[in-house]
Amino acid sequence: MFSLFYPGCYVEDVFSIDYVKLTAMGVKALIFDIDNTLVPHGADSTPRVDEFFHHLHGMGLKTLLLSNNNRERIERFKRNFDSLYIEEAGKPHAACYHHAVQMLGVQPSEVVVVGDQVFTDILGANRAGLQSILVKYIGFYKKERKGIRRNLEKVVLWFYSHCKPTLDVAIENTTK
Repeated sequence: MFSLFYPGCYVEDVFSIDYVKLTAMGVKALIFDIDNTLVPHGADSTPRVDEFFHHLHGMGLKTLLLSNNNRERIERFKRNFDSLYIEEAGKPHAACYHHAVQMLGVQPSEVVVVGDQVFTDILGANRAGLQSILVKYIGFYKKERKGIRRNLEKVVLWFYSHCKPTLDVAIENTTK
């Protein structure tokens, strides 16, 4: 019933993904959401995120930031590393994901989408036929006002928790 909203796997954060394993599986490119996936909403990149992108590129992985934010926000975010991007993308429409794959110059089977929202990032990836990884949104454990979509996501994730993930790329996060 909810399978269109199910990610390939659900992990703690972008640093909990085994990118070596992904490359061994034939992944050549990653599409990332920014806000609440890589940094808190509206925040600039951090040295850890900058180094993370340098590391991914050093592994030979291509990256693209797919965001519903404007160009100014994305340019400010990526000022310390190079990455393709699509601003005001229109997620979760499949067309923006297809455009991202085309910009990356890879096959759809060689891409994984990483994001924090079931109803935008994951739904869009699934509509486009792409593998996806859901990360807990930054601030997940903080007591903060959440919109109705975040509450609906809990229902979807409850059903998802009873399914077998299609991607097995989580690594143990020993830094906590």
